Parts: sequence; C-alpha cells; structure tokens
Amino acid sequence: MPSFRSTRSVKHSSAQMFALVADVESYPEFLPLCEDLRIIRRAQSGEGIETLVANMTVGYKAITESFTSRVELDHPRLRIHVEYVDGPFKYLENRWSFRETPTGSDVEFYINYEFKSFSLGLLMGSVFDKAFRKFSEAFEQRADEIYRPSSLAAKA
Repeated sequence: MPSFRSTRSVKHSSAQMFALVADVESYPEFLPLCEDLRIIRRAQSGEGIETLVANMTVGYKAITESFTSRVELDHPRLRIHVEYVDGPFKYLENRWSFRETPTGSDVEFYINYEFKSFSLGLLMGSVFDKAFRKFSEAFEQRADEIYRPSSLAAKA
C-alpha cells in the first residue's frame, strides 16, 4: 500500500496555498499526469466547509484512467481532505494542511492509495509514486507563477 508524505516550507501565505490547492479545476494546467478534472457536484455548509465531487482523468503514455473523489475544503482550518469514491483504486486518501510561518507557510501533503488491479499497480505504481513526489513542488511552482507578480508589485 503506497503512501507518501511531504512538508514544504514556501514563501507564500497559508491562505494563498490553500486557495491554490482548492482550485481543483486548474489542475490540468500544471499537475503531473492530470489530463482533465471536472466538478460533478459542489455543496457549501454554514461552517465554511465546501464539499466537491470531482472526476479526474490521469494519463501516462497510452494509459488513461479516470476516478471520482470527494474533496472537503475546510476553509476555517485550512485543510483539504480527499476521499476516493470510484475508479481504478481499492482506496485513495489524501490530505493537505497549511500552517502560517514567519516567512510564508508550511504545506503538508499526504497520500495513501492502492490500485484494484495488481497488473495496473505494477504498470502505474512507480509512475504514480514519482508524480506524487512532485505534487508539492508543482503547487509551489504554480504559486510562484500566480502570486509573485502581485507580491513584487506590492513591494515596489
């Protein structure tokens, strides 16, 4: 059962990083393996929690798979929790948390998953592992692209 955890210190605020990760519709623009992402359903609670049901299509060379997950965006606590609903996995869970620091924020990413098919796991397992290891870096690079111009303009 593969899992991966990383914590990165970034120069952007926890609110900025939360907003970036919560913008799931933009994932195909920059996230490794992500070819498409569609929101199926979106619901708000009165407690600042937004729940999405999303379908993500991932691909590598000639292999393409889609899966559905439930994404809970906890705005007050700056946490994101993703639970697997349907697709090629036995299970998939990932969590994000964002903590403010004096120089920006710490972004923690955790993922745990297993493919239903042993052969798909053998075929895609190492590719997914490499991609997940690059997720945090991809989000940090995206934040640099999006937030750097506004922060530099504010200092000028």
